[in-house]
Amino acid sequence: MAETIRIAYLYEDLMNTYGDSGDVKILRYLLNQQGYAVKVDNISLGHPFDADDYDFVFFGGGQDYEQTVVAKDVPRLHDTLHKYIEAGNPMLCICGGYQFLGTYYKMVDGTSINCLNLLPLHTVFRPEARMIGDTEYETEWGTVRAFENHSGCTYFDDKDKLKPLGKMVEGYGNNPEDGVEGMRYKNTFGSYSHGPILKNHNIANAFADMIVKRHAERTAAVAEA
Repeated sequence: MAETIRIAYLYEDLMNTYGDSGDVKILRYLLNQQGYAVKVDNISLGHPFDADDYDFVFFGGGQDYEQTVVAKDVPRLHDTLHKYIEAGNPMLCICGGYQFLGTYYKMVDGTSINCLNLLPLHTVFRPEARMIGDTEYETEWGTVRAFENHSGCTYFDDKDKLKPLGKMVEGYGNNPEDGVEGMRYKNTFGSYSHGPILKNHNIANAFADMIVKRHAERTAAVAEA
């Protein structure tokens, strides 16, 4: 019987803008090709969640309304996600999910959504700076091509702690000023790349490798318990 890799999709029913679920489908395919079964759980409003039970956590994008709904529920996930992230386990957050890693998201009307405050970054909606179109950037795994569509500008509050996912070649990335796309902290990644991002086989394979490593460590720990 094939071993089962477990993936947590945070708020799949609310945070799935521009087909971000494609990232999870691609990972399922790659992991199936390696002989693993894959179980994906939608962790939505009020659902119990312990990140220690999973080999990968995914958080997709959403519009402002959906983000205000999620913002009322997501604080309860803080402690378990903090432990998971600090342990170096793999997590990918796209657009709105990326913004939720930070301290706040200031919306177009000037009000702010309190985010998870897991990492030192914040986002400000800038209606005059709509960032839409094809995007290309260089990462440690090579070139990534996708598309972006956002007015939220994300800024790092601690550039020593957070590193960009990539350096822009085309497009805007995090904001119009910094020339970088996304974020990496340990094995937690944020990105504004839709399309989905993991259609790029180089970075998809890198995530699959991280997930397999996490799975081996998690199942070994369970066996020893």
